[in-house]
Amino acid sequence: MIISASRRTDIPSFYSTWFLNRLKAGFVFIRNPYSQTLIHKVSLKNEVLDFIVFWTKNPGNMLPLLKDLDKFDVPYYFLFTVTSYGHELENNLPPKNRIIETFKRLSDLIGKERVIWRYDPVLFTDKIDLDHHKRSFESLAKSFQGYTDKCIISFIDMYKKCEKNLKDFKMVNITDDLLIKTSEVIGRIAGACNIAVETCAEKIDLSDIGIKKGKCVDDILISKISGNRYILSKDRYQRKECRCAESVDIGAYNTCLNFCLYCYANHNRSTVEKNAALHDPESPLLIGNLDKTDQIVERKAAIKLKTGLGAKSGLWKTG
Repeated sequence: MIISASRRTDIPSFYSTWFLNRLKAGFVFIRNPYSQTLIHKVSLKNEVLDFIVFWTKNPGNMLPLLKDLDKFDVPYYFLFTVTSYGHELENNLPPKNRIIETFKRLSDLIGKERVIWRYDPVLFTDKIDLDHHKRSFESLAKSFQGYTDKCIISFIDMYKKCEKNLKDFKMVNITDDLLIKTSEVIGRIAGACNIAVETCAEKIDLSDIGIKKGKCVDDILISKISGNRYILSKDRYQRKECRCAESVDIGAYNTCLNFCLYCYANHNRSTVEKNAALHDPESPLLIGNLDKTDQIVERKAAIKLKTGLGAKSGLWKTG
């Protein structure tokens, strides 16, 4: 089983102690976001848990816990989002220089192959134009040279909740021409820094400019890191253009305290603050505890596995 931690919230930044407690307990409860009384019980026992994919914008709080995490002998990598935006869009993130230093520290601790940079979402306003992205991406790419092998980019999808949260900004529609020009600039800069670029859930084919369609939950990378060969189906619960391998996401919507205005996982700040106040690091649920009306159902993830890569690849080792 592959665990996604998490598309829905920043577990490394805000809930890493809870996550380690769940590993110790050997299971986690996930409240169904569409049926609030339905609870999925997911085993996190070593014989079931194959790999963890972390999603984060600021994993500094988790760095001191990595030694404890490694004791569970479950391989993992980080998807680390660093954008060009400031507090006007990312309300509760530290200054960019601190985030860059955290990125480098994480890479030094676990290896550059296991820290994937996400430059996502790419958006445009009357003040954020192509030149802005060129300057910002180049600065970040130079900072991350030697600390990551790959950057994943994605262009903003304007969900209704995003439109509401971004109502005070003069958003610019992203045409195919603008998307291609931006991708060309990003690809050229990244290439000069020895960083490969892939897209996330984009319909357009950019292979002719050297950018392939990627997978954030990447079975090839998972196989390389773990030393096992995984044959995984496409995650049917994701968007049509998403190519991610199947995983079980253990996060919850409306719980991320980064307060990024473009985020699809939060409805509004007050809801997030209310939910976060109910967080208990000892609870099997990320938010709150079980209610007498809750129905618990075991969830299993079928994964086809072949052990055909021989010895451990060297990207994952503990002890």
